[in-house]
Amino acid sequence: MLTPGRYIRDVLNSPPGTNVVVHGWVKTRRDSKGIHFIHLNDGSTFADLQLIDERAIAPETLHQVTTGACIRAAGTLVASPAAGQAVELKVASLDVLGPADPASYPLQKKGHTLEYLREIAHLRTRSNTLGAVFRVRSALSFAIHTFFQERGFLYVHTPIITASDAEGAGAMFGVTTLDLQNVPRTGDGGVDYSRDFFGKPAYLTVSGQLEGEIFALSFSNIYTFGPTFRAENSNTPRHLAEFWMVEPEMAFCDLEGDTALAEQFLKYVIATVLDRCAPDLEFFDKRIDDTVLSTLERVRDSQFERVTYTEAVRLLEQANRNWEFPVSWGSDLQSEHERYLTDEKFKRPVIVTDYPKDIKAFYMRLNEDGRTVRAMDVLVPRIGEIIGGSQREERHEVLVAKLRALGLPERAYWWYLELRKYGSAPHSGFGLGVERMMMYLTGMKNIRDVIPFPRAPGSAEF
Repeated sequence: MLTPGRYIRDVLNSPPGTNVVVHGWVKTRRDSKGIHFIHLNDGSTFADLQLIDERAIAPETLHQVTTGACIRAAGTLVASPAAGQAVELKVASLDVLGPADPASYPLQKKGHTLEYLREIAHLRTRSNTLGAVFRVRSALSFAIHTFFQERGFLYVHTPIITASDAEGAGAMFGVTTLDLQNVPRTGDGGVDYSRDFFGKPAYLTVSGQLEGEIFALSFSNIYTFGPTFRAENSNTPRHLAEFWMVEPEMAFCDLEGDTALAEQFLKYVIATVLDRCAPDLEFFDKRIDDTVLSTLERVRDSQFERVTYTEAVRLLEQANRNWEFPVSWGSDLQSEHERYLTDEKFKRPVIVTDYPKDIKAFYMRLNEDGRTVRAMDVLVPRIGEIIGGSQREERHEVLVAKLRALGLPERAYWWYLELRKYGSAPHSGFGLGVERMMMYLTGMKNIRDVIPFPRAPGSAEF
């Protein structure tokens, strides 16, 4: 009978003389003068546990202890003479639970490129780099939930299938049960959606925000945390077709409260990951980007600067730089502009507020000047924007006018408009892309390496 073993992360902190049972996958095996050294990892920690076999394992079993094999080992911990590890396991018995053909196993002792590892996403999680990535991702997810739960926020599961476009961008995946080989048509030749599953066009959501506002106007403070989708035909290292977003919504909260919560949130999740994933982050700092730890510590310990968009444009114009993207009031800030503000001008995170209304979404509250909206972006050193948010437009007549000006159908937002008719309240929120945050925490350069199974144009293999 198999019995649960102990996590290797706990075994490594146990004293010599402790009897333990461990399970895991063989990283390497080395033989020297009749002694066999096996490095075992179960995914619970970056470090491997070294197993020492002094002829306790039968030769026919030892033959199967190769890289990639899954084993169960029992024995006694002894003090390790090797640097970097306090204990190692002197094996008393060992069973091979699942052998791995050494001639064909895709993960060998040599290093592999991240591009190659994406081709074997079913096994890449056993590599040092991707193992570290997904431990960090787990800690980040835990920190996100803990932050909001400790502050009394309600966790809401907003729908994945929707009939509305939260961003007004149009890059959405359609959801249909119609026979694409024989699409029903209306009299004018259009698609007859009345015969589709939902009786109208439906899509995969780009954001849970609009539905989140429903709950905020009943429960005060809520957050959503789930998958979102964009049908942009982009193959850049910064774009995915499926990604995860955390989106809090707060009633009775203005833009100033929104920025304050965003700063607290970002510092909290960074501090938690720094505390829980130190060995993994040290690996990223050494092997991926040597600014990872220093940048994260700086963000955690900084007081964020606050400037308006208008002031930011003035500072950029005064910089006398030959910008790749020219700076002018009314154009969106680009990464080079954001990094200048954080890395050079202020040398700390910056929150930019009050953007021109023409470059922001329809739901953002219009300022009294009629030109800007109560929007905010949190910019951090090294990458620029990491959080975007706003105070929402709570005035019915103003929201109707904005929808009409943008040519968006009022009927598609009828319930969103009714929220402004029945007990409307000032409210605000923001969004954080989990994969973008993961790239920041780890220094990884391609967004496809921080999500378990990346979805991109032409890529849905796993």
